[in-house]
Amino acid sequence: MSPNNILPRIILLALLMLSFYSVADSGSLQTAINSEHRSKAHQNRDQSRHPEETLAFFGVEPDMTIVEIWPGGKGWYTEILAPYLKDSGLLYVAQFNENSSVPYFSKSFAEFKRKLAAHPDIYGQVIITTLQPPKQLKIAPPGSADRVLTFRNVHNWMKSDQALQVFEAMYLALKPGGILGVVEHRNAAQTEQDPKAKSGYVTETAVIHLAEQIGFKLLAKSEINANPIDMHDHPKGVWSLPPTFRGGEKNKASFEQIGESDRMTLKFIKP
Repeated sequence: MSPNNILPRIILLALLMLSFYSVADSGSLQTAINSEHRSKAHQNRDQSRHPEETLAFFGVEPDMTIVEIWPGGKGWYTEILAPYLKDSGLLYVAQFNENSSVPYFSKSFAEFKRKLAAHPDIYGQVIITTLQPPKQLKIAPPGSADRVLTFRNVHNWMKSDQALQVFEAMYLALKPGGILGVVEHRNAAQTEQDPKAKSGYVTETAVIHLAEQIGFKLLAKSEINANPIDMHDHPKGVWSLPPTFRGGEKNKASFEQIGESDRMTLKFIKP
């Protein structure tokens, strides 16, 4: 066989191999999403949170070092990331301080530890670090992470005037060229942003400004987690909506019809 005939065959074989690995990676993510260790209640929220599409948008691969920020006690995304990464990647989870004087933080940490202990085969390799600004900000070794991911947390840091410190901690943890993925409750575009974000909603402009002050560059936006029927003006803020229903039974049916909040999905790069 002549060299002219061999080269196209090699290229075709390489393309087939790349296709195989892409499918295999997608399959392993689907396996993690559909795993029996996830509760039915958590799986029911996949239709609102779109984990497969969201993680694909952030470019998460199974051999990466990932830092998940403040998963709380329930660890919704931890349930997916831990099994997806456990064979060839690494997952750092930046949690609350377990000895915090704030009951919500200490109780959430204890709940999360119980969750991990219940499935050591899945969570045994998860590394827990502490993110409790202003003093505890080392979420992973500097320059070690391929991806840092945060889901619905920016409003909490704004409330305590600690958002810039946390964005800096995320920047320091990432490798050059690493990606910061942000999902956050999205305020209406022309809204004047409350600096404390008391409603739980934040404008895209405010989040982008926070990230860019630290040195991040915006790469892309996605409407994966958008909800166009969320009008952002509920009496109990974003917590009026499912799954929280902070207003109790009052208008619960109408909030169920709206569903979970309208959310921005932003991808930044550390140059």
